[in-house]
Parts: sequence; C-alpha cells; structure tokens
Amino acid sequence: MTATEGVGRRRFLALLGAGAAGASLPALVTGCAPGGKGTGPAAGGNRPLSAAFYQAINDLDPHGPSAVDEASLLANRQIYDTLATWDGEKAAPSLATSWRQPDETTWEFTLRDDVVFHDGGKLTSADVKASLERLAASDGPQKPLWSTVDTIKAPDTHTLTITTKEPVGTLLVNLTLAFILPAARLGKGDLSRKAVGSGPFAVESFTPSSELLLKPAPGYWGGAPKLAGLRLPYIPESSTRMTSLQNGEVDVTWIIPPDELERLRGVDGVTIESKPGVNYFLTWFNCGKKPFSDPRVRRALLHALDVRTIVSSLYGDAAAVMDAPIPSAVFGHAPQKPYEYDPELARRELAEAGHGSGIRTSMMWFKDTGPLATELAQSIISAWGKVGVVVEPQQIEKAAWLKRLTALDWDIELQVNTVTTGDADYTLGRLYTSEANRMGYANKELDGILAKAKATSDQDERKSLYGRACEIIWRDAVGVFPAALAATYGLRSTVAGFVPAANSQPEFRTVSATG
Repeated sequence: MTATEGVGRRRFLALLGAGAAGASLPALVTGCAPGGKGTGPAAGGNRPLSAAFYQAINDLDPHGPSAVDEASLLANRQIYDTLATWDGEKAAPSLATSWRQPDETTWEFTLRDDVVFHDGGKLTSADVKASLERLAASDGPQKPLWSTVDTIKAPDTHTLTITTKEPVGTLLVNLTLAFILPAARLGKGDLSRKAVGSGPFAVESFTPSSELLLKPAPGYWGGAPKLAGLRLPYIPESSTRMTSLQNGEVDVTWIIPPDELERLRGVDGVTIESKPGVNYFLTWFNCGKKPFSDPRVRRALLHALDVRTIVSSLYGDAAAVMDAPIPSAVFGHAPQKPYEYDPELARRELAEAGHGSGIRTSMMWFKDTGPLATELAQSIISAWGKVGVVVEPQQIEKAAWLKRLTALDWDIELQVNTVTTGDADYTLGRLYTSEANRMGYANKELDGILAKAKATSDQDERKSLYGRACEIIWRDAVGVFPAALAATYGLRSTVAGFVPAANSQPEFRTVSATG
C-alpha cells in the first residue's frame, strides 16, 4: 500500500462525518469556543485538511525519546499546550496568563482558569507541576534544558512556582517546548500512542509511521479550530507529496526540494510561501574517536569541501550556505570566516597529522533526514575521496541511526537539525557541552561560555556570548555545517490563514480549507 492509499481524502471526510472506529463526532465539529468566541468549524463550512510532512510521526509522548523530532513536535503543537509561546524574540502567554520573578532564581506563573483537557478534566497547577517534573526527570533529549530546575511547587490551583539552582535566562524559551498533560494520565498506559492534551485538536486515530488523524477539541480555550479535521499522513517520497498536492489529495506540504519547487511554481491552484528557516544540515565528526580526535584532521576535511558549489548545485535558492554552526535566522548567530576550499592544503594537513597515506572511515545517515540528503552525502564523500579519505556510506533506518548516534557508535554522521525555539541555547547549550557529549567533543572554555549565556537574562550579553560559542565550535571544526534550508511550503489555493513556520512546525488552529 502506498503512502497516498489507505485513508485518502474521501475516506477522511467520511471518517469525520461518521466517526472513526465507531466514534461519533457531531459534538466536536459543532462546538463553540469558550465564552462564545466564534463558532465551530461545521458552522463555518470548512472541511478537513490534509498536511503532509516528509518525516514520520512515530511517537505522541511529548516527554519521550522522540520529544524533539520535527515530526513529533509538529503533532505536539496541535495536541498539547505550553505555559508560553514564542512571539518573535520574546515569550507570549499561553496556559500562563502572566509571570514574574521575585528573585533571580524564582519564577511565579499565573495559570488560565478555563482550560479543559481532551478527556474532560480541568487543567490545574498540579497538572503543570507533574508534567514539568516528568520532563525534568526524563532521559529524553530535552533533559539538558531542565538540569538547573531545583523545585516546582503548586501553592494553589492556578499558581505555579519554579525555583532553579542558579539563574536561568532561557527558562521561558525552554517552556515553549514543555507540553502539558493531565497528571492523572502520567505513568498510566502508553502515552506514545494515547495522547491527551489541552490543545486545539484531539487525536481521532494514530498509526505510527503512517498517519495521524485529528479532530477539533470541544471548548478549546483559545477559540475553536476552523477546520473540521486535520490529517497528517506520512509521505516520504518528495515526488509523491508534490503530486498529491498538485492533484488535491493533500492541501499543504513541506519541505520542498529545489527541482520540485520549480515545477510547483507553475501549477494552477498551488501557491508557494517561504521564509528563512531554522532547519539545517550538519555533519558531525566523532571527536572522541581517532582520527577525528585530532582537530587537524577535521580542519583538513573542511578544506577539502567546496561547500558553496555543492549547496548551490543541489539546492539553489532553497538553501543558504551556512557561516556558523547555527542558521542566520537563529538568535545568537554570529558569522564566521568560511574554510577556504583548498584540496592541496587538505592533503598537507592530513600528512602533517600522520595520515599521508589516507584514511578509511564511514558516514551514517537515514534516508528521510532531509531533502536530497543522500545526494548531499554522496557529494561530500566524493570530495573527501579526492584527498585520500575513503568513506563507506551507511544509509540506515532511523531507529538504528538514533541508537548508534546516542551510543557514539559512528565515525561521521549526517542529519538535519532544527533550532526549534529559534534560540541558540536550544542547539549550542543542549548539544555542545562536555556533559552532553553528543559528538565526543569537550571544551571547558565553551562550557563556561554556554553556562554564562544560559544564566543571564540580558539579551545583548546572551547574543555576544553565543557569538563566542559559534567562533569556538567553528574554529575547532566539530563538524561540517553546509546548508540552512528555507522554510518553504506548498499550499492549495483553497487554504486560508496559513502561517509558514521557520521550524517546520506550523499550527493549524486558525487555518481554514474550502472547496
């Protein structure tokens, strides 16, 4: 069965009309927002919408091992809420109506009193406390963001107090990733399959690595969704997604490869929207493993790459050559001097490092990590082959890649990373510390800079400190940072109210679809 077969558009319309698995939905598609704000989607005449991403949604537990995967975050944004959201370069209220700092290590939040979970329970500070404590205690990828939390208290139903061990200037940014679940559900059942949140959409059905069907949540505190339903199918092949968009089987899709982008620009009924993105390719060296423990080897491999030509030939206007270990759209970005393309210099540096006769190594990646990922890997491998570095390509399944990545069982790895919060701390402060040990790299000077940047609330000071961090990581050649991907979306002309998201996690509550 292909990705576009199974539950197609007509079937999805039928599901929302008659209910999936015998469930009836009239109450969900005709409800009104709290306080009489707006009418439900059925009254507005809108239909369900299908939005196809290129990565599979495997897990709906927002605190689990897939908590920062792009596909999981896409789903989480629809199903769950957070205390705060990010509005440009500042936090905005969500479940919390306001917050204050009585002192530099204490944060006090006032919560909304009109929030209802999808199972009918009313949200209180106990739910927020339990969710944040579970997140802080988890072994998931968000754990470094919460290492400084000391205590979380719920003095009354709608007040929450977080005390940190030291000043944390990034707490509000981190809270935009802290999704809240009912306390009564934690520790009970498989949260990766059975999701209950307080967001604008509730889960209708979920087939991991295949499809997520969502329905409007009744009485959503932020106003009822305009859509009658939301379908998130997994369609890994770019050409299939673009064809599905063109013929109306899907209404929205992203990320779009350059060749497909040119084709879509001439298609009637399809519009293209784009903005600078926070998704980017990186190729880490395992700096704790020979020969990549020697920075001379790492720098030599950077000099062996004509990054600008590789990126231009593969991506054209769909990506920008990076000049730092984070994209230019991220707060804290500081441009660095590019490594000069000089194969002869690369050979000399390899010889000086004791590898004049060459190196045999390997690179791993998973197929769906990003657009033209295999072609990018092949271009890099080919260039390194010309200076005597023979790289075995290892395209593996994502689960195997993730297991090996976290175990540091690799030589070189290629992936797409996302600075989900748009703030440098999310990537630099989470991945590049000695304690994180994500690529076998340790630098005490960098540790101190990142710790100081995390602690201060002075945004100018934070920006300066992250600039220094960019310089160190770039100088030490921890990896290759070839391309930042533009956030480009293809939409049917029947879609209105869609706002492109730089982090590939668009929210659909205010989107409508007609026709």
